[in-house]
Amino acid sequence: QPQQTPEQQRVDGPESFPLDFTAVESNMDNFMAQVKNLAQSLYPCSAQKLDQDMKLHLLSNLSVTCNDGSSSIGVCPHRMFCPNRVLFAVSCSFIPYCSSDVWSGATPKTEHSDYAFMGSLIIKEVVKELLTKGLDKAKVLLLAGSSAGGTGVLLNVDRVAEQLQAAGHRGVQVRGLVDSGWFLDNKQYKTTDCLDTVSCAPTEAIKRGIRYWGGLVPESCRQAHVGEEWSCFFGYKVYPTLKSPVFVVQWLFDEAQLTVDNIHLTGQPLHEAQWRYIQNLGQELRSTLRDVPVTFAPACLSHELITRTYWMDIQVKGTSLPRALHCWDRSLQSTLHLNSSHGLKKHRTPPSRGCPLHLVDSCPWPHCNPSCPTIRDQLTGQEMSVVQFLKHMGFDVQKMAQQQGMDAKRLLGMLSNGS
Repeated sequence: QPQQTPEQQRVDGPESFPLDFTAVESNMDNFMAQVKNLAQSLYPCSAQKLDQDMKLHLLSNLSVTCNDGSSSIGVCPHRMFCPNRVLFAVSCSFIPYCSSDVWSGATPKTEHSDYAFMGSLIIKEVVKELLTKGLDKAKVLLLAGSSAGGTGVLLNVDRVAEQLQAAGHRGVQVRGLVDSGWFLDNKQYKTTDCLDTVSCAPTEAIKRGIRYWGGLVPESCRQAHVGEEWSCFFGYKVYPTLKSPVFVVQWLFDEAQLTVDNIHLTGQPLHEAQWRYIQNLGQELRSTLRDVPVTFAPACLSHELITRTYWMDIQVKGTSLPRALHCWDRSLQSTLHLNSSHGLKKHRTPPSRGCPLHLVDSCPWPHCNPSCPTIRDQLTGQEMSVVQFLKHMGFDVQKMAQQQGMDAKRLLGMLSNGS
């Protein structure tokens, strides 16, 4: 038979297997619409396969469980009866977050422990079973996750690549899409006693968690941080040690990061010190992304992006996320035939013209990007302009204008235009 072209292979065969680690808390149909859109951005020819009904699948290995010892994946004949469960399909699989261990644990439930923490093993088992359902013939396996799922991608992307290699499937390129999982081990705005995961400082929470979960980290990162393996849960520390290509999506003013830093946005105006802390957070996050060649970081106050209905509307420097993902895919497709192993190292070649890959906002305030999600007053529900939002948060326009060496009216005009 004549050899198929890459285009024919993409239409006729299972080109990619996106695995989403994000827990779905809203309507399942809406979530699946986002999955289709994401697949369409990366693999336009194969997205049509997502229109078929998707069935739930029970893992064969029943020893790999959720926290309470129940099966990590439920069974259901049709998706309409199964909201918030896992979905398996020819080219797309959804794995719910039921291990509470940032997808790192390998500890089963025992007589002496009421809970299992087996996130890392759940991923391993899913990949193992997908190999019997067509993954062995795929060219690309995309691991995607939001929040804890995003951190889970960082912790598991190389391990999955090694798993496929060990099974003899060196032709499958493993990639990672990390959404809102790039957390900082920074100093909290206000230090509090570590009574739970919310009040704990990020570093202390992970230190305690990794012991409790029996958490696993990438071997290369573990060797780089001997005695401080907890460091590998923070993006800017684990990323340089990874071999697989990774795309980082991260709000510069992440609400989850602010929460663990004890900045609580309750609708009340912020103190000047809190405002400065938020600005500094954006600067810190921006600096950690400086050497990440493939990233999309809008200067917005939010958390999670790829699961939101507006994910295609956000832009950084005039480029949307779907466009950036397409550019990333194209840049990797050109090297796919050169190296079938997972050691392609993120992306070091210059992007093609009109296809920027390092997209990080440079403006210094939350929501200074005009494409940021709509802001609503927490009390009235009414939409607010950027200027109204900043004033609501205690932003002193006059003082900030003086610090920037400009007239207050000019600054207001810049804010209104998203400059």
